[in-house]
Amino acid sequence: MKYAKTVALVAGSVAAVGVAAPAVAATAPTAPRMSLTTGVNELTSTAPQIPDQVVNPVVGAVGQTAEAVHEDGTVGKSAEAATDVAEAAGPLLGGLPLGG
Repeated sequence: MKYAKTVALVAGSVAAVGVAAPAVAATAPTAPRMSLTTGVNELTSTAPQIPDQVVNPVVGAVGQTAEAVHEDGTVGKSAEAATDVAEAAGPLLGGLPLGG
C-alpha cells in the first residue's frame, strides 16, 4: 500500500508541475538553403581560418615527400608488384576464383 501511495504522490506532483509550467511554442525551423553557392559560402564563412604560417610549412613538407617518393621509384615498384600478383591470381568473380 505504501508503494501505491508513493506512486500516486509522484504522479500528482509531476502533473501539478506540468500544469503550472507555461507552454512554450517551438520556433519554426528556417528553410534550408537550396543553392550550392550559398551552401559553400556558408561553410567557408563558418570554417576557422588557419594562418599561412601553419599551412605553408605543411604543404612544403608534403611536396618534398612526394618528390622524394617519385624520384625513388617506390610507387612504380609497388604498382608493378600489385599487377604481378593480380595476374598470377587468375580470373575471379566476386572475389572467388573461377573454375579452370
